[in-house]
Amino acid sequence: MFIVRFVLALTYLFSGVVKLIDPRGTQYKIEDYAAAFGMTNLMPEWLPLVLACVLGVIEFLIGIYLFFGIRRRLATSVSICFLLIMTPLTFYLALKSPVSDCGCFGDALVLSNWQTFAKNVVLLILSIIALRYYKLMPHFITKKNQWMVALYSFVFAVLFASYNLWRLPVIDFRPYHLGADVRKAWFDDQQNFGQFVTTFILERDGVQKEFALEDYPDSTWTFVDSRTVQVEPTKLTGVGELFIQDAESGEDLTNPILCNEGYTFLLVAPYLEKADDGVMGDLLALYDYSQEAGYDFYCLTSSGKEAIANWKETTGAEYPFCHADAVVLKTMIRSNPGLMLLHDGKVVGKWPSTDLPTPEELKKQPEQKVSSKRDTIFRILSWYILPLLLFLFIDAISVALNKRKQKRNVNQIKTTKQMRKKIVAGNWKMNKTLQEGVALATELKDILAAEKPNCEVIIGTPFIHLATLSELLKDSVIAVSAENCANKESG
Repeated sequence: MFIVRFVLALTYLFSGVVKLIDPRGTQYKIEDYAAAFGMTNLMPEWLPLVLACVLGVIEFLIGIYLFFGIRRRLATSVSICFLLIMTPLTFYLALKSPVSDCGCFGDALVLSNWQTFAKNVVLLILSIIALRYYKLMPHFITKKNQWMVALYSFVFAVLFASYNLWRLPVIDFRPYHLGADVRKAWFDDQQNFGQFVTTFILERDGVQKEFALEDYPDSTWTFVDSRTVQVEPTKLTGVGELFIQDAESGEDLTNPILCNEGYTFLLVAPYLEKADDGVMGDLLALYDYSQEAGYDFYCLTSSGKEAIANWKETTGAEYPFCHADAVVLKTMIRSNPGLMLLHDGKVVGKWPSTDLPTPEELKKQPEQKVSSKRDTIFRILSWYILPLLLFLFIDAISVALNKRKQKRNVNQIKTTKQMRKKIVAGNWKMNKTLQEGVALATELKDILAAEKPNCEVIIGTPFIHLATLSELLKDSVIAVSAENCANKESG
């Protein structure tokens, strides 16, 4: 069960965190699904983004619940229900390939549709096993305090997704990340489409024979067919799909932009019709700054000429516009619009529309600091784990206090039983002689001086002996009462 539990937990955690890091990427994938199934017109524009965030939060919580043993039966049941939906869906995707990949792990780990289907089958089997033997999964936090970890994890997931939406993904898994050499990747893609060999099937005198291009024979042979075979696989980064075309002249500007050794600002707006026009003043200020500094400035969009004309009229934009593929633009930056800064073909700055730099900031430091993925992952883990450790510490203290309280209660029960035994013995002895009664009273006085009783202790004595025992026990916790003991049976 250890392996089953943690394979499930870590898979859900990885999938959920990736979606929370890049909710826009999951949104675009859901939109691809909607287009493939002809549901685009049936779905409100806001729904794919909401579904992307909800999906990331649910997967993250399932992983946390399984990892800590919170609501084990519920967590495994939700996992099975989720996979009962996704497994048939991914089987259909594997058969028909309406989309290139399922996007279950975003751009962090791209799986083929068949690989995704196999993964879901394995996870479904593991989930069924986990539900069958859920009682064998130990809790890593007490049931009393499980709500703290569950609530904290939910709040963290929502805030983390919101942060990545408001800013940009804290980890950029795409080929246009900070520090990426776009120019090198673009030229590499142009040359790495794989190696293909073409052979020609020719016929002469009823005999067919294959020839390579360099061995093509004379005109006495008649062409029958040709065959092209890929002998080396295609190795692409994805940047090779970038094609920048001047919106007015149609000129190919991809090479000039990527080969510029200076700074180049790229205002990336996949759809000008949906772009945030509330930052038009900031964009105009940045364009004026680029002109003063001698830097190039282009707006890349997939929108048509009418949308470009409306944008110019609305914002007063004077910067040049270029056309590019919408998918490529959404890959470049998860904002509409977003600003990218290139220097000598490398990405040195990326800003969303919610956090555009000012000209003064660019004058001081035009290039952003590039953080390694390892440092970023460590920072994300710190955001979640450090407060979580506080909850676990509180839980450990709670467990220790409960054990101490239980031990104290057990000791009290033992003490009470001992005292009761002593008092019962006293009742038996007091029906004897005065000498034995005085001896018992003296013994009890000494015992109860060291062990405080948990109940009221009263010694009953014949009236004629009341004064003797009262004097003996006047400074003790034992009370004395006069009883008619003459008619009580011995024992």
